[in-house]
Amino acid sequence: MPSPGIVGIARVASTPYPDPTQFDPKSPYYDAKSKADEPRWLLVDVQVLRKTRNLTLPELRANDALEDLVVLRKGNRLSITPVEPQHWRVISKLLGNSER
Repeated sequence: MPSPGIVGIARVASTPYPDPTQFDPKSPYYDAKSKADEPRWLLVDVQVLRKTRNLTLPELRANDALEDLVVLRKGNRLSITPVEPQHWRVISKLLGNSER
């Protein structure tokens, strides 16, 4: 199994909208407390821009400029997280890119 890390660059491609699975009793993601007029779960569409080499979590943690990067926060289990501009510049350099 590959080590966890950054493996690609993506962008949010839609505005948030209700996750339809929360309303489907046959779905493993069904949430009986969620109502159509007050959904509890939202999602967004994500567009992959490109794959990258695996920039591993240990590599990210070793860089002091990334100490407050969302994906490195304790308890964070999200597979897709936002990246602030100052972190993006550091990550781009680590990946050998000049993108800003």
